[in-house]
Amino acid sequence: MTHTEPTPRPQSPASPDSPAAPAPDSPAAPAPDSPAPDSPAPDSPAPEVLHYTAFSADPEGGNPAGVVLDASGMSDAQMLAVAAEVGYSESAFLTAPPEGLGGAEGLGGGAEGRAFTVRYFSPVAEVPFCGHATIAAAVALGERIGPGELLFATRAGTVPVSVAVEDGAPRATLTSVEPYVEEAAAEDVAEALAALDWPAEDLDPALPPRVAFAGARHLVLAAASRERLAELRYDFERLKALMLRLDLTTVQLVWRASETVFHVRDPFPVGGVVEDPATGAAAAAFGAYARELGLVPEAAVLTLHQGEDLGRPAELTVELRTADPGVRVSGTGARMR
Repeated sequence: MTHTEPTPRPQSPASPDSPAAPAPDSPAAPAPDSPAPDSPAPDSPAPEVLHYTAFSADPEGGNPAGVVLDASGMSDAQMLAVAAEVGYSESAFLTAPPEGLGGAEGLGGGAEGRAFTVRYFSPVAEVPFCGHATIAAAVALGERIGPGELLFATRAGTVPVSVAVEDGAPRATLTSVEPYVEEAAAEDVAEALAALDWPAEDLDPALPPRVAFAGARHLVLAAASRERLAELRYDFERLKALMLRLDLTTVQLVWRASETVFHVRDPFPVGGVVEDPATGAAAAAFGAYARELGLVPEAAVLTLHQGEDLGRPAELTVELRTADPGVRVSGTGARMR
């Protein structure tokens, strides 16, 4: 998201001219339980922060991410401060990989310099995994060290990423950690609907509520119509409290347009923004959800459209493979400036 002044109405979605609406509190302020930003030493150079969008070849579309390709020597508080200053929904910080990560895990020959530790920070907190910042970081690396295979060590687990050039544009594909899908308690669904101000009859009974994980936890709620999905004005603090209690990263709101095409929106109050324009981690979780509930064949390619209601259209491709628990999420990316 762009760094904007705090909105006076946290229950409203982002305006169409902003990638994502900020939280009621300034995104530059760390959460109460977050460490205060460290002041770098006077002779310490500021880290180079790259600005990329993910899931769109157009810098005006997709979801922006800050990318720091060399975060060595940065403290947690400094990473948080940079993420808050950048103001996007997440930023990625890359450092050296854990010992042994590389050829032994599938990179093979030429693995030198293609494995990394990656940490992700929203403006107010660290998150275990972020799909769009993964795509952004992979595209940035592909432009510097060439297309090919990468390995990212994240708090959620090891995430393989491949980078290719298709029709002159870079495209990255991540493979999620092993996902799971679990029942959503009726009282938690009721509380989420109350915070969203959605009546239960506006849900699609063919896509029941579930909590899905593929690196981060997401509550999946399916709207019965595109009109219902388009109307998103929610109680920011009420939904945030529920999500913190359930350890959710976003709530994924979905409308099924056809057998393999979906439109999605992702409220993200726990990250300090009202809505995420394109959410790779939630897309991976949704792929696991669709497979678990038998909504799609065991091997399938799904197209998710996101960001249209924010004026930042994005397209996420989700691939499911037979006998492979990992979910592949791919998209294009572009440098913004």
